[in-house]
Amino acid sequence: MSDWFRRKTKNIQTINKKDIKEGAWIKCNECSIMIYKNVLKDNFYVCHECDYHFRIPSNIYLEILMNNKFQVIGDNLISSNPLEFNVPKDYSNQIKIAREKTGKDDAITIVKGFINDIEIILGVMDFSFIGGSMGSVVGEKISLAIQSAIEYSLPLVIITASGGARMQEGVISLMQLAKTSTKLAKFSKGGGLYIPILTDPTTGGISASIAMQGDVIIAEPKALIGFAGPRVIKQTIGQDLPEGFQKSEFLLEKGFLDHIIHRKELKDKLTLLMKLLIQNKNSNNE
Repeated sequence: MSDWFRRKTKNIQTINKKDIKEGAWIKCNECSIMIYKNVLKDNFYVCHECDYHFRIPSNIYLEILMNNKFQVIGDNLISSNPLEFNVPKDYSNQIKIAREKTGKDDAITIVKGFINDIEIILGVMDFSFIGGSMGSVVGEKISLAIQSAIEYSLPLVIITASGGARMQEGVISLMQLAKTSTKLAKFSKGGGLYIPILTDPTTGGISASIAMQGDVIIAEPKALIGFAGPRVIKQTIGQDLPEGFQKSEFLLEKGFLDHIIHRKELKDKLTLLMKLLIQNKNSNNE
């Protein structure tokens, strides 16, 4: 009889009482159903009912995309407080808390490793670290990623998840947008392959720089992508915005994106896309 109570059908999955505990379930932000965390993990952190892609930290993207071994680039770089920013919060303390909370030094992780059988340089932004904002360290790590891609003649892939420039660093933060964009332009001019993958959210200065400079621009489904947020735009122009405005599907329709790829298909489709683009670049250079 105990097996009957754990039956699984197309629409029914009963769970043992020992599985029902605090923190074992999570509510979908889109359709509001409750999802067992292990089920969510097995489905690449995507809701099985409405296909909502949950925000995930950089280490989960590394697990999904990369083979077992990879080399971390530019670790142990930590932002200082050049403007002595302390209103309303002390920036130095914010950095300390974010590092303790996330286990990361800043809002991006750069690695060198393999996606299937293709070696790449991969950067993954992390929204959980001060909103994935770009400060001096994020800009420097992206620069190191570009330089590594040039040095090793490898494709560069960056997964974006950011609220934009880090206001606590003022003009030093804004300078990173020009710095990274210039280096990417040099990388592209030298024949380098760059693919940004835009996730929810990709906004502010990131959307106006590294997110839109790729040879092919990919996004996850229903990701928020834009410079200013929809509420700010609506208040500024005083008009209602089109349905789905600034979502991946809307941007694909308007020609800002090349592909929308489901997270569970990302590894294999990205591999195929890179093979085709590398082959095409090699043919053009012959």
